[in-house]
Amino acid sequence: MRLKRITARRSSVHGKGLFALQPIAAGERLIEYKGEVTSWQRAAARQRSEAGHTFMFGLSDGRVIDGSRGGNSARFLNHACAPNCEAIETGDRVFIHALTDIAPGHELFIDYALVIDGELNDAVREQYACRCGTAGCRQSMPGAAGN
Repeated sequence: MRLKRITARRSSVHGKGLFALQPIAAGERLIEYKGEVTSWQRAAARQRSEAGHTFMFGLSDGRVIDGSRGGNSARFLNHACAPNCEAIETGDRVFIHALTDIAPGHELFIDYALVIDGELNDAVREQYACRCGTAGCRQSMPGAAGN
């Protein structure tokens, strides 16, 4: 029997998060980000019609994985400016891998590196405020490309 390695539960950073239940070694594949693969246009239309969190993961070909449709607990990964995990895209699939060793009880984070259309002004920074609390936090989830 294989022990469960991660779980979703309340996060002090934002809403729910993913947490290690067992020691995780750097480089380990942890979970696939699942959901319906669709266009950004369709996903954005859904987002406008639904209140709450966004569970979208952009693919390099311009499509998106909509974790709110057939998704799994990977959609609860929170952002941190100094993440301990990374997303690796393979075709139209995304896998989350550990960047560092992660101890049981620690939250798993990726850098969202959001790209924002238009100017990254104070209102946008507030809308996408980062609460990771890491040293060197950039205070906003958009990555260098959005700055």
